[in-house]
Amino acid sequence: MSDDGLFADPTQPAAGVFTTTPTATAPRFDANAPLAARMRPRTLDEVIGQQHLLGPGAPLRRLVHGGAPSSMLLYGPPGTGKTTLATLVAGATGRRFAQLSAIAAGVKEVRGVIEQARYTLRSTGEQTVLFIDEVHRFNKAQQDSLLGAVEDRTVILIGATTENPFFSVVSPLLSRSLILQLQPLTDDDIVGVLTRAVTDDRGLAGRVTLADEARAHLVALSGGDARRSLTALEAAADSVLDEHPRATREEPAAVDLAAVERAVNRAAVRYDKSGDQHYDIISAFIKSMRGSDVDAALHYLARMIEAGEDPRFIARRLMVHASEDVGMADPTALQTAVAAGQVVQMVGMPEAKLALAQATIHIATAPKSGAVTSALGAAMGDVQAGRSGSVPPHLRDGHYPGAAKLGNAQTYVFPHALPDAIATQQYPPDELVGRDYYEPTGRGAERALAERVPRLRRAVRGQPGNTTTEGCNA
Repeated sequence: MSDDGLFADPTQPAAGVFTTTPTATAPRFDANAPLAARMRPRTLDEVIGQQHLLGPGAPLRRLVHGGAPSSMLLYGPPGTGKTTLATLVAGATGRRFAQLSAIAAGVKEVRGVIEQARYTLRSTGEQTVLFIDEVHRFNKAQQDSLLGAVEDRTVILIGATTENPFFSVVSPLLSRSLILQLQPLTDDDIVGVLTRAVTDDRGLAGRVTLADEARAHLVALSGGDARRSLTALEAAADSVLDEHPRATREEPAAVDLAAVERAVNRAAVRYDKSGDQHYDIISAFIKSMRGSDVDAALHYLARMIEAGEDPRFIARRLMVHASEDVGMADPTALQTAVAAGQVVQMVGMPEAKLALAQATIHIATAPKSGAVTSALGAAMGDVQAGRSGSVPPHLRDGHYPGAAKLGNAQTYVFPHALPDAIATQQYPPDELVGRDYYEPTGRGAERALAERVPRLRRAVRGQPGNTTTEGCNA
């Protein structure tokens, strides 16, 4: 093959490219392959989870069963079935299948696959499904090299990515592809995966049984990743079968919690995501941050991560407490917490755990203030008690015809026309004039606010003791 791949023999696969034409019969499995590979679903009906894509009338199901061929991008966490679905789509539609990894392939390999696909289409009329794993790792030039073949349907592209494609895939490729988001497998899904692996002849063929505590620990370790759960199960089963080599379906060996712990070298975390432990741990996490004990906060964060707690739940609590417990004492704490939530959404676990730890450290070590919580609570208390009143006439909307006749906005003073952009005029309803809600503390960034807010109030209200507005907006 030449350096640019344009003069390759179109009847031969490009280097590093796996190609096959799926057949109606289920492929034979390699008994020496890893358990996760042996248990890869052979039909769409064997796929566990992702029912929003595979249920009756769902997008992927329509594509497989007679729908118009369409390129697609499968976006989701590791171990949720992206590669499996791509292979099954190709097999169920009877199309030729080619696979590339964006980690190892470049423009040369992409062009080689496209030339083979074009040759096959001309000679046999058979379309090629091109699966590209980690497609987000392709740079712009590599992604652009796919556009022509995707546009004229020389290839049906199925790209898999763990990153949000709207941030990592070029717009022209996005517009030519259906975006399908895969969800992390639920605990029940993982239980189904493990149960099938224990009993199926392709898996452990019933030679072991799985204790309830061992199953629960494997589910917790998986984090919604089927491949991870099967890898841990295989390690535990292998250690047990080494001790009981004659185990059979009739006389199986037992995989208990201790066997799983030994195999994966990780102690079971005592944590029930739906029980008291869930609420106790998150309560301790919050109170440790509020109490400025950064080490305790990190301990409880680690326990939640190890137990498989939903990272989105952790991120939401961080966002809430950045305002509730830190507030204006360090306004950047909320920015850090929101950024951590974005990392969880766009990158996912396990990498996002670092952003969660960073936000935890920021909130725990920041100066504390409950003034935002108190201010909003006091304001809402007045509203709920009926102390609302009418909006002063000079603050009402004056843009519509007839507003002036009603006296709306006639005496309003525009602050920016004044030297310090502060006008002495009434803002609250009559019933709430002089009511103070926000009381800044003397901690952190609120120290300056504790000096500035009283000056602002005196200037706005025209109260004595404030002969100048200088410094109010410094």
